[in-house]
Order: sequence, then C-alpha cells, then structure tokens
Amino acid sequence: MRFVFLLMLFAAVLIAREPDTARYETRVNFWGEEKEILTFDVKEFPHVRDPEAYDPEFHVPPVRQDTTGTCWCFSAISFLESELERLGRGKVELSRMYIVYWEYVEKVREYFRTHGESLVAEGSQHNAVIERIKQYGTVREQDYSGLVGVQTVYDHADLIDEISDYLDYVKRNALWNEDQGVANVRMILNRHLGVPPQTINVDDREVTPKEYASEILQIPLNDYVALISFKYAPFWEMAEYRVPDNYWHSKDYYNVPLDVFYNSLKAAIRNGYTAAIAGDVSEPGKYGWHDIAVVPSFDIPSAFIDQSARELRFYNESSTDDHGVHLIGYKRYQGEDWFLIKDSASSAWRGEFNGYHFFHGDYIKLKILAYMVHRDAVQDVLAEFES
Repeated sequence: MRFVFLLMLFAAVLIAREPDTARYETRVNFWGEEKEILTFDVKEFPHVRDPEAYDPEFHVPPVRQDTTGTCWCFSAISFLESELERLGRGKVELSRMYIVYWEYVEKVREYFRTHGESLVAEGSQHNAVIERIKQYGTVREQDYSGLVGVQTVYDHADLIDEISDYLDYVKRNALWNEDQGVANVRMILNRHLGVPPQTINVDDREVTPKEYASEILQIPLNDYVALISFKYAPFWEMAEYRVPDNYWHSKDYYNVPLDVFYNSLKAAIRNGYTAAIAGDVSEPGKYGWHDIAVVPSFDIPSAFIDQSARELRFYNESSTDDHGVHLIGYKRYQGEDWFLIKDSASSAWRGEFNGYHFFHGDYIKLKILAYMVHRDAVQDVLAEFES
C-alpha cells in the first residue's frame, strides 16, 4: 500500500498542471530584425499583471541601457538609489556611466598588470559598483550622463571595439606600460562618454565625487554583501563567483545552500529590502512580450528544481551570468511566489509594462545565480559564518 501511495503521489506531482508545449515564434527585436525564438503558452502561468499589486519598494523609474552591456551597473545603481531612500538619505538618481567609465579604467589596469590575461569587456559584477564608489565616489545623473554631443541613447559598440583593438595592439607588441595604457584608454573613454567631473555643485557647495558619496549621501558601502549557491565550493564558506565577469576573481561571496539562498532573498524583499540579482535570462521562459520569466515543464518540472538541477545548468553553461536586474517587489498568488523585477534591458520594453518583469519563484531558484543586499536583510545567514 505504501508503494502505491508513493506512486500516486509521484504521479500527482507530475500532472499538477498541464505540460508546457514548446513552439517557435517569429518576433521583431529592438533593432527591427525578425528572429525565431523558442517559447510556449506563458498564459498557463496565472499571475497578477500589475506592478503596483506587488507593493514595490521605492525605486527610480526604469531607464534603458540601450545598446550596452552595462546591466550590472544599471541594476546595482538602481539598488543603491532604493537603499538611499530606505536609509533616509533622500531620493536621488545616480549616474550609471560615471561608474562604467571608472570600471573600464580598472579593467584596463588589471589587463596591463596581468599582461593581457584579464578580461576587458562590457560586463562586470554588482560588487564592482561598490568598489568603484569607494575608489572614485559617485555623482548624480545630471552631473554625468555619459551621452556626448547630440546623443540621446546609449550605444557602446564603437567604444568597446576601439578599446579592444587598442588592447590587442598592446598585447601583440608587448607594450606593458600601465600608466601610458590607462591614459590612452581614458582618451577613448573621454571621446565616447565625456570627461567625468572632478567636482559637482550640491546645494551651492563644490564637492568631489568622493565627498558626495561619503559626506552627503553617506552610503554605507561596507554593509553590502553578496550571496551565491554552488556545490563547487563548501557551503557556509566564502567563495569565488566563477563567472567571466568576475574578472578580478573576488572571493567575497557567501556560499549557502539553495533553500537558504532563496528563502533569505524572499525574506529580504518581504521585510522592506530590495536586492540586485544576477543570472541567466536567455531562456524560453523569459518572455519579454508578456513581461514574464518562468520555468516551463519541458525544461524541468517544478518539483525537481533543486541544488543539483541548478548545478547541472551552471556546469554545462546553460545557466550563465548574462544579466543583472533589480528585485523590488513580491506577491504570493495562488500558492506561488512571484517577484517584481526592474529591468534595464531592451527586452523589458517589449511588453505592456516598460522596464518591469514578473519572475516566478522557480525561475529565481533555477536561474538566478547571485544577489547583493544590505547585510541587515540577511543577518541570520551571516551569523552562521561568524559562529
């Protein structure tokens, strides 16, 4: 009888909802190009299609990153803007391209230090934003937009091509003068993004970007922590986040089991915190035309999403760290977890709610690989590392 009961329970799990059927659709992307994509009927996932129903925390309205690979900065800056309001520092829109500028500078420094063995590309990590603010401060969007001349949208294709061509030339000819190399790349950055300000005017006071960050905004930069969940390193220890955009091989990540990773993130948003999250969005279940991200059953049934399923996808590179977004709201609906996401990518402007997506809890568990949050939101988790 016990065997029969277990068999029936197993069958019930599998047929809890109708299996999703994959199909191809031809869609027009942001650049007006037709593209065939694999998808399915996302309407089979009932959810509330209204951002306000998720009781979102304060956030600056969504801004497009356009033709750039700077989601890491857009999402982390958005996160810090929400943090400043939560901490009573006021509502401010911070410059994203000021951080992007200095991150390129530091990437190039590392490239010269390693004689070309370090990655210089558009991507990076959320904690890089924290490090650049410590190093160079920050400014408001009105102080430095990164748009030059008559530009109204971001397009870094020529910028990254020019930097890459120059660094290839450096490597071919072994021209490893770091100071000269950084100066040359800064000339490229100045031409494409503009010269970053040395001082800004705040309430009739001239301050440096570092003074603005530390004295006026008083951003608690040391209070932000990042969590991951991977079996390649011991749980409950600090570990490296093994993705290409962690080009400096930072090991400042708290590695925890998946249930702790997921439940602590959910608890954070339910307790009034937001989080900058990073993971994989190149999936049939991420469907911008319906503002949704879910895991279809033909990928893996919900009941089987666990640590090992997550690890397999990271190992075989079907889960990569290809996008950063800002988690700003949560709703429990028909027994399921749903999260409101602020997204700067062009795919977030395909549907009804420009700059927003609704992420199902299963998608967070399976495809979100890291997140950054204020340490107070996960103090119980951090206490395990200190014991």
